[in-house]
Amino acid sequence: MIPLLIQGLPKFHITDLIDILLVATLFYEIYRWAKGTNVIRIFWAIIIIYILWRVTDALSMHLSSSILDQVINIGLIALIIVFQPEIRKFLLFIGTKTQLSGDSIRKRILFWRHNIQNNNTINFDPYIQACMHMSASKTGALIIFKRQNEVEELVNTGERINATTSAALLEALFFKNSPLHDGAVIVKGNTILAARCILPVTSRIDIDPNLGLRHRSAIGVSEQIDVISVVVSEETGAISYVFEGEIHHNVTPAQLRQFLEANIK
Repeated sequence: MIPLLIQGLPKFHITDLIDILLVATLFYEIYRWAKGTNVIRIFWAIIIIYILWRVTDALSMHLSSSILDQVINIGLIALIIVFQPEIRKFLLFIGTKTQLSGDSIRKRILFWRHNIQNNNTINFDPYIQACMHMSASKTGALIIFKRQNEVEELVNTGERINATTSAALLEALFFKNSPLHDGAVIVKGNTILAARCILPVTSRIDIDPNLGLRHRSAIGVSEQIDVISVVVSEETGAISYVFEGEIHHNVTPAQLRQFLEANIK
């Protein structure tokens, strides 16, 4: 009896396993990206409608199935139009995670030994000293550290500096009477690329409502681009850093240095 039941079951191939893993990964990435935003509610609504459509179709409920079929067909087009910014953000998120530039390939394949020997050439002392001094004086600051992605679009929103980083220069840029203090400073390695840059603001609804525009911009840019944001609060002087949309509050200078050295090469 059991062999007959086994013979009646559909065969499970390795491609079926790959298919399941791909779909599961896609749904997980969509959920992780949409978590904490209004998009997640739409996401669950789409799943519910799709399940109802499949159930009504399987039960031969022709009227309900045809109505839901039209809702899904029209709804997909409507979703593309209504959620165009969110779709663009998701595609940027996927592209960021899978980007392999020619420079990174050369470093990893052709010159990997050279890369290992020189991966700690960035001097983080000016950044740490500036954050400590601005924290003590409660001077608001927002520093964006470039990683793999290009940041030319962000640089173009501000004033180009292209100067070697120093603690004094960073503090001067964020001094409250400086014309360049409002906005973010973009840095690459030991170079300050630009100041007074405008950043995208996060649309998440699950973050602390007491966070100001500076912190929300730090989160927003790290959601869309592969960067690390460092924030000094103007109200409390607390230092925070943001990576991949997750903010870490009240870090010490030693903790900030350790994180930057581990994640910026």
